[in-house]
Amino acid sequence: MSLLQVSELGIDFGGLKAVNGVDMNIKEGEILSIIGPNGAGKTTLFNLISGFLKPNKGRMIFDGTELTGMPAHRIATHGLVRTFQKTNLFSEVTVREGVAMGFHKSRHAGLLSVLFNGREARAEIREVKCRTKEVLDFVGLASLADYRGKNLPYGKQRMLAVAVALAAEPKLLMLDEPATGMNPNESQELMNLIHRLRDEKKITICLIEHNMNVVIKISDRIVVMNCGKKVAEGLPQEITTNDIVIEAYLGRGFANAQN
Repeated sequence: MSLLQVSELGIDFGGLKAVNGVDMNIKEGEILSIIGPNGAGKTTLFNLISGFLKPNKGRMIFDGTELTGMPAHRIATHGLVRTFQKTNLFSEVTVREGVAMGFHKSRHAGLLSVLFNGREARAEIREVKCRTKEVLDFVGLASLADYRGKNLPYGKQRMLAVAVALAAEPKLLMLDEPATGMNPNESQELMNLIHRLRDEKKITICLIEHNMNVVIKISDRIVVMNCGKKVAEGLPQEITTNDIVIEAYLGRGFANAQN
């Protein structure tokens, strides 16, 4: 069953077709990777799907709801949540505070209620504290809860971004280059977490990633983009033997190493 259906999605920047008529389905419960060279349109596609850019053409339907043209904050309330490549978004707050921010959509108590410590505010504060602890425990950041984001090792900063997104209770979690800059141990920790998010939390995962070792090991399916278009789609073993993908992105050396 498709959780997200993208049809003929496109956007132009001054005549440049950054994303050009992309069709893509993300199935509920799968891990889908999007790969391609720099400038292929991967992050622009993410920005379109998550509402940070408005498409010039095409449609997006998520869990039965039309998302086309909807702003990012409204899309997030439907359960489509993304991370960004930057790791400094939560640099000045503690890990605990950053994750608590992810629960913003479930906070309903007004300012006066909070100021006067009303019943509704107290209940929400307790709930956020409890759920924040659950997320920190799940992601493995509980021991670092009082560290500021900027003081975390780089790999942990990446994990913090995932934790904040998890706090928003996604149905579909979109990760933009989550393994960038990670060493092999950190990459393995990330892969383990992504599998747990899918298997234990029942969250569908879509990621952009350049680390092909991560992509091959973790993906159920792979979509390949080049020059704003989808040029291939398939199982990992199909993609690594696809001549178009090898020439456009992987290179013969990588392909030979897989055989």
